[in-house]
Amino acid sequence: MKKILTLLAAGALSLASFAAGAADKVTLQLKWVTQAQFAGYYVAKDKGFYKEEDLEVEIKPGGPDIAPAQVLAGGGADVVLDWMPSALATREKGVPLVNIAQPFKSSGMMLTCRKDSGITSPADFKGKTLGVWFFGNEYPFLSWMSKLGIKTDGSAEGVKVLKQGFNVDPILQKQAACVSTMTYNEYWQIIDAGLTADDLVVFKYEDQGVATLEDGIYVLEDKLKDEAFQDKMVRFVRASMKGWKYAEENPDEAAGIVLENDASGAQTEKHQKRMMGEIAKLTAGSNGALDEGDYNRTVETLLAAGSDPVITKKPEGAWTSMITDKALK
Repeated sequence: MKKILTLLAAGALSLASFAAGAADKVTLQLKWVTQAQFAGYYVAKDKGFYKEEDLEVEIKPGGPDIAPAQVLAGGGADVVLDWMPSALATREKGVPLVNIAQPFKSSGMMLTCRKDSGITSPADFKGKTLGVWFFGNEYPFLSWMSKLGIKTDGSAEGVKVLKQGFNVDPILQKQAACVSTMTYNEYWQIIDAGLTADDLVVFKYEDQGVATLEDGIYVLEDKLKDEAFQDKMVRFVRASMKGWKYAEENPDEAAGIVLENDASGAQTEKHQKRMMGEIAKLTAGSNGALDEGDYNRTVETLLAAGSDPVITKKPEGAWTSMITDKALK
């Protein structure tokens, strides 16, 4: 009997030790499909940076029918990636998203136009058809048009907005004079399709003074009241930023890691290496902490959308430094 009790006690101790050593689970919802845009997170997982922080991270790819904020609100993820215009608009509508870190310092958003459309400056947009992404990605564009005083009602003095899918077909087929592109993705799809840089005129949102923050890390506000959740996010952000800095310094290796995690098999090595090189330019200069000046610039841009602003008032509590203050010590 004594031997049996000893074995039971040892077994209980072993189970307790196993439970104590179990890694904390975190589910991350990406804004889009697996690609180098999210390399930092895949690198952090592949290189064991999350494991070093006692985390088991599941990375869920996004897609055209997946809204990160809805996934978060529905309990399908602990943390999501989103662009700030979309996140702030969502917050004003009642889903309390909070930015806890900002790996992307610069915007990669552009409007890419055919030179043969006659567009040489934003003043030439009037009367043209412009391809615009929706699902929250239209907000920077609408703010820009408001700043220019150009209506988006399809009138002769305004522009016709074509609801653009997540491809560049409208510019290739001349259905639109311009389409929405990112420096690291769709622009190169146009080039790969046969048009050259000389055939195009590019307007970067950064250069137009309407750049807004992209690819921030968001959680639900109520979750931050839980100290255990706070601790998990501190470790998650710290490991993620380690992944991002590794990706910046080793872009080709990072692209390879992304490809290994692409279950769809849709990505190519050439495109992912090129994308990672462009992405590194956008994360450069960020240690993960949100710059208050960048935040204020984004808010002011969104508020300046004329009669139809993206947000109607300055947000309160839409970001916090409590996580990065601890993660980046």
